Amino acid sequence: MPLDPTLFVGYIIAAVLIVVSPGPDTMLILRYTLVGGRRVGFATLSGVQIGILGHIAAAVLGLSVLIVSVPVAFKAVAIAGAAYLAFIGFQALRAGTLRIAPDAAADALAIGHARAVRDAIITNLLNPKVIMLFVALMPNFVAPARASVPLQLALLGATLIVINVAWQTGLVLAADRLRRWLGRLSVQRAIAIVTGVVFISFAVLLLVEHVLPDGDRHATGS
Repeated sequence: MPLDPTLFVGYIIAAVLIVVSPGPDTMLILRYTLVGGRRVGFATLSGVQIGILGHIAAAVLGLSVLIVSVPVAFKAVAIAGAAYLAFIGFQALRAGTLRIAPDAAADALAIGHARAVRDAIITNLLNPKVIMLFVALMPNFVAPARASVPLQLALLGATLIVINVAWQTGLVLAADRLRRWLGRLSVQRAIAIVTGVVFISFAVLLLVEHVLPDGDRHATGS
């Protein structure tokens, strides 16, 4: 086995805790499933996994380490990610309601599959926390004596995708069932406002954590 069994068990536990903690991917899947239904939800889920494949490739090729080691590059990724999250949040606020489609396959108000995949890929690829996951966490579970480091990183990344798909499939199915209870316009407005504020909050947190200098960060918190 290329991976150290003991380290692998520890990695699975850490990965599960990270995956189930709410983040931009979770909010995107929930919102787009509520708007467009199960098929759009699974399209969003697929986009998230494509984004993770991009992170795996970057980690195997050493690009993730390069991005983190160059402060300007890392901040640029953080700013781009924050801007995209804020864009999605403002779209939700501007819409005012979820605009739930009665027929997810045909209604023009529903979010299309292509848009769902695109937004999920971009949101995931531009999330600095996912980059840090591959750079700061995964190397701790690699045992160079057992197999090549790129191979082990690829296997750990594939494991993350399996855990992700299992958890996010449950989110899609749960959100799809909730659509039946969201016919009231007041409820749709409330959820649209909450999700919009959450996305904008994620954007602000990315900027505070990864872009603001330490001095500005402390000043903000005081």
